[in-house]
Order: sequence, then structure tokens, then C-alpha cells
Amino acid sequence: MKLTPEQRIELHGFNNLTKSLSFNMYDICYTKTKEEREAYLEYIDEQYNAERLTTILKSVADIIGAHVLNIAKQDYVPQGASVTVLVSEGPVVEVPEETYDESPGPLPDSVVMQLDKSHITVHTYPEYHPDEGISTFRADIDVSTCGEISPLKALNYLIHSFDTDIMTMDYRVRGFTRNIRGQKLFIDHDINSIQNYIPDNVKESYDMIDVNVYQENIFHTKCKLKEFDLNNYLFGYTKEKLHPDEAEAITERLTVEMDEIFYGKNISQGSIEGWDH
Repeated sequence: MKLTPEQRIELHGFNNLTKSLSFNMYDICYTKTKEEREAYLEYIDEQYNAERLTTILKSVADIIGAHVLNIAKQDYVPQGASVTVLVSEGPVVEVPEETYDESPGPLPDSVVMQLDKSHITVHTYPEYHPDEGISTFRADIDVSTCGEISPLKALNYLIHSFDTDIMTMDYRVRGFTRNIRGQKLFIDHDINSIQNYIPDNVKESYDMIDVNVYQENIFHTKCKLKEFDLNNYLFGYTKEKLHPDEAEAITERLTVEMDEIFYGKNISQGSIEGWDH
């Protein structure tokens, strides 16, 4: 929703509302052998090392208009990485008209405005199933801001930055600020779903579920790719090299893994059909 100058809330002092976006992405892969598993983890560590993650977070800072104060980054042994970016605000003279426009945010080619008392973090978690040949990679990104603009403006870019089979997103507004009459404001913009900030072409590719607690200003959306092509989940070869029975068994294992992550509960193999949505 775009606010006209007449509609903008006049505040007593600084906007003290804290708006936090937590974006979790999952990449799933079938790794049959120890060698395949090690090669997959090595690939993930190369693709999402601390240096590249830092570049992604700097782009997020550009999109939300933040000034980078400090960067801490670390590659872990045997795998995984973390980056934390602290950002600050410069003087803001006027709130842009598009501040609360719910259209998807930009890719990193423009600055919206500057922010204060904010941070951006990412942590990665490569891991594997000990018996079923499944390897997974999870990246957790948190964008927490104080001020006029929501970190949801960075969501479009984050989705484009990761090869994602499953996404879970949480957005919450915490604390309160005051208008010029001293009345507390616990949220300063209209929102009914995180999906409003996701491009239509992305939404068309995913099954999506919302779990929102409107009275607490808590919004949760989870997404799972609709189309399944086994070739996208094999590491170093294609399904043509598999016996049809083996390909079917691997497909079932991957489907169970993805559904368990998506629904947040364990599912026995063979019980996917008829699952209560």
C-alpha cells in the first residue's frame, strides 16, 4: 500500500518498531556414495562460502538503503559459513512514496532509504542423512531493521540468490513507536501475507502455505517447488543411468524428505499419497 503525504503517520521522535525477516532456504540432493556426498558438500562450500555470502548481504544492504558499519565472516571446518553485517542510518529527510508498496522488492540496482540499529546475518548448514543417501543444505538469513521500511523489500533478491527447493519465511514487527499525540503504534503498515512481496513468476513455481497470527503481527509463509525432475537432484549423473526401480525409490526418498521439511513433521515412506493438507 502506498501512503500519500497526507496519510503518513506523524511520529514523536524516531520510529522504534523493529521489523525482522527470517528467510530459510533448503537445497536437497541425492548422494548415493560417500564420494558423492563429499563432492556435494565441497560444491556447496564453494558456492556459498563466506566471501560470496558477504557479497549477497552487501547487496541486501544496498537494496534496503543501509550503510555497512562492520562485517564479521567465517568459513567453518569441515563445512558451513557465517556472516554478520551491522548497518546504520544516515539522516532521512523524507519517506519515499513506494516505502510500503507490496510489489516485490528490487534486485540490487537501487537504494530505497537508510536504516538504523539494524543487522543482516546468514548461517549455512550442510548436512546429510546417515542411511538414506540424502544430503541437504540450509541457509538461514535474518534481516532486522528499525525505521520506516520493511526488510521484505530484500526478499525478491534473496530468492534469486539461492537455488531453492523449499523456502520458509517469517516476518514479525516487534516493539512500538508513538505518534505525535503519544499513542503507541505496534505496526505502521498494512500487511496480510508475505506472499504479497513475492513475484508472481516465483509464486507460480511453488506450493505455498500461510500461517499468520495477525493480532501479534506475526506472518509465516512456506513454499515447496511444484515440479519435480529427478535429474535436478542427482549429483554428477542423470536418471538415464539408473534402473527404473532405483529411480522410483530415489524419487520417493527425495519426496519424503521435501515433504517432511515442508510440513515440519516426520512422514513414513509410502504415506505421501493421501497426506492430509
